[in-house]
Amino acid sequence: MIDVKAIRRDPEPVLAALARRGDGSDQRLRSVLALDERRRALLPEVEGLRREQKAAGGDPARRAEMTELKQRRSALESELQGVEKEYEAALSSVPNPPDPSAADADSVIREVGAPGGEGPDHLAIAGGEIDMEAGARVSGSRFAYLRGDVVLVYLALVRWALELLREKGFEPVIPPVLVREQALYGTGFLPDTEQQIYRLADDDLYLVGTSEVALASLHAGETLDGLPLRYAGISPCFRREAGAAGRDTRGILRVHQFDKVEMFAFVEPGAAVEEHERLLAIEEEILQALDVPYRVVNIAVNDLGASATKKYDCEAWMPGQNRYREVTSTSNTTDFQARRLGVKLRGGGFAATLNGTAVTWRHLIAILENHGGAVPEVLQAWGAPARVGGSA
Repeated sequence: MIDVKAIRRDPEPVLAALARRGDGSDQRLRSVLALDERRRALLPEVEGLRREQKAAGGDPARRAEMTELKQRRSALESELQGVEKEYEAALSSVPNPPDPSAADADSVIREVGAPGGEGPDHLAIAGGEIDMEAGARVSGSRFAYLRGDVVLVYLALVRWALELLREKGFEPVIPPVLVREQALYGTGFLPDTEQQIYRLADDDLYLVGTSEVALASLHAGETLDGLPLRYAGISPCFRREAGAAGRDTRGILRVHQFDKVEMFAFVEPGAAVEEHERLLAIEEEILQALDVPYRVVNIAVNDLGASATKKYDCEAWMPGQNRYREVTSTSNTTDFQARRLGVKLRGGGFAATLNGTAVTWRHLIAILENHGGAVPEVLQAWGAPARVGGSA
């Protein structure tokens, strides 16, 4: 949620920043500011009429005046209620203004490692240990069974990543994957990505697309001190992938259910930019340790989620597709989520929140395809086999 009180003092820089998104959010902010002005004008009028009614209440000679005051107050209160409803709806539709350093178009910052060219994809390497056919029979398209050695590789990947994150101050967390609407609103997924979210028919609960949702709400309504607080959430994730028909239909790159370890941090607002670079550095450290070629991309402002002011993606080289594909993202959401969730600071103001992918199934793809089924030694130390499948 944006800080309207601060914006109303000097709205033009924020309007200009939102205009970069190209989604009309600058005009929605203008509506918010107009409604805010009307709301602030109505409030003292209503309060003034309440005081007049109270003062005139004990005087029979002022009965006619009392009737008029009551009617005027009722009309103004009705208008105020309508304005406040419009204001809240408009405010919830305004995203976080992009940071000046966020890119106008996707911009490659650096490439690390040498892409090895085209090769077998992860399904060909893993054979039946990534079983899309069985997944489709049981659950429909874009579901998979991971089996055998592939499971051991992924579990080793998770266990190794968790130990690395613990050494960097992250507390491992297994959060709920079913959450109430407020958790999704608080993180900016509602109203914004309804078409991608699974909702339960008989309960007021939603399946999360990332553990960011539950981790952000861990301290909802609290006043924090002793920052930073850093968490590593381990969870399955569920995404409808609406609008993805015909895209990435082979393998586990784009599926409805997958597993992920997500980094999440609560920090002082002044430390958010540094923390964002820190999360990116961890994502890169993991890819480098796995010997996977990748590039870092500063994501375009028109592709930012509602809560992000800036986002980096790490795109790993995928020989099976002969191209780079996203494996991690990290976003700086400043105090946008904390304002919605009421995560305050002991000294005043709100915390800043940030999120970033540690490991996910897409790392499995990158490992299998870049190493032809061989498994990096760093994972073998955590129980992974030396090789998956029979491809060289």
